[in-house]
Amino acid sequence: MKAAAAGGLAYAFGRTAGTVHAQSLGVGGFNDYKALVCVFLAGGNDCWNMVVPTSTAEYNAYSRSRGGEAGVGSGLAIPQASLLPISPQNANLNGVTFGLHPSMTGLQGLFNSAQAAVVANIGPLIRPTTKAQYQTPGWELPPQLFSHNDQQDQWHTLRGRQLVKTGWGGRVADALLSQTGSQQLPLAVSLAGQTLFEAGSAARPYVMGPTGAANFAGFGTGAVALARRQAFQAVLDATVTSTSNTVYERAYATVQASALQFSDRVNTALGQAVSFTSLPDTGVTLSSLSTQLRTVAKMISVRSQLAMSRQIFFVQIGGFDTHDDLVTLQPNLLGDVSNSIKAFYDALVEMGMGSAVTLFTHSDFGRTLTSNGDGSDHAWGGIQFVVGGAVRGATLYGDYPLLEIGSALDVGGGRFIPSVSVDQYAATLASWFGVADGDLPVVSPNIGNFSQRNLGFML
Repeated sequence: MKAAAAGGLAYAFGRTAGTVHAQSLGVGGFNDYKALVCVFLAGGNDCWNMVVPTSTAEYNAYSRSRGGEAGVGSGLAIPQASLLPISPQNANLNGVTFGLHPSMTGLQGLFNSAQAAVVANIGPLIRPTTKAQYQTPGWELPPQLFSHNDQQDQWHTLRGRQLVKTGWGGRVADALLSQTGSQQLPLAVSLAGQTLFEAGSAARPYVMGPTGAANFAGFGTGAVALARRQAFQAVLDATVTSTSNTVYERAYATVQASALQFSDRVNTALGQAVSFTSLPDTGVTLSSLSTQLRTVAKMISVRSQLAMSRQIFFVQIGGFDTHDDLVTLQPNLLGDVSNSIKAFYDALVEMGMGSAVTLFTHSDFGRTLTSNGDGSDHAWGGIQFVVGGAVRGATLYGDYPLLEIGSALDVGGGRFIPSVSVDQYAATLASWFGVADGDLPVVSPNIGNFSQRNLGFML
């Protein structure tokens, strides 16, 4: 019951009178469908081995900083000849070329066919920051840099030094509440447990499992099971309407009723979903990430049955805290990310939704350029991918830093001050999604400190 109620709990307690009114009216509304899919790489992805400069001078700086080639002593650098070439269409790269980790053939193909873009040296910032400003006492910086929990919160909430209880995905849902009130599910859906990223002030996320909504045990299709379900529903209805019950009893009954309603609704709709060629239901064993993305694709395929016009999905994969065994672990980690995203994009194309859905990555932080002997440590700025038919792909956004220890943005050990803020990243995605320009400072509280509000990677 606890597992099944998770989505109802997250949703029901957020239903203010205004929320219920908006849902009953379905005011506003969109005449199209769009979805955002956040793929969170938990632990802090070592992105400097994910997108690597291949031009001679820049590669040599990278290799020196990483202690030489991977597998030789404590070296972490990917051999230059094994990097997968990509062809950024930027006019400002001044001859610098790039390649992807050898395990990332799927994302290589998406990038070179202009279905994916790279956002370089991105991280939490309150305002643009130089190394001199970073070293100035009192300069406004995100708190607890290099801490997993704190920096995950920064990515999820964009809070800077404020104390907030909402995430930027949840605030997008709040901003669109009046236009999505007739949807049969909340706008935000997590397949990886409760997440601050999707928590809103009025809007609340729906939490489901990686393969669908959890069902209440004992409520099957047999006569006894159906009678048990009807009896349970009668108890809930009586509890909700009885004035003799406490507010807590009525709220608990409301949660259970919502959980029943949403699990029925989701699983009935998913039962009508097709099996995708790239993410089949049978015959192969999918990774955790591919399984979550297959369910997201299925949810998108049944959007009409659920009257959905806007959705934000959250999925997660762990294992990226590579203080140890980086050279051994990273090929499988990055290969899974690349293959899963490529399969998901192919599923979108299969149902004609390639341009309606945008997938983007988050991670705690980048990692140090320097080796700790067997891996890398916590850092700051990093690299993220954005994928979809509406992405201005085959392009590198932001400023890829010179991967040299002691360079202009290095604050120690190859920890780079971000040149792009997550506020800008979120505002760009939110604008494409349908958030009005006047609401962007609510979604991205620090966006006013940056001259470029939109990074330009969305059509």
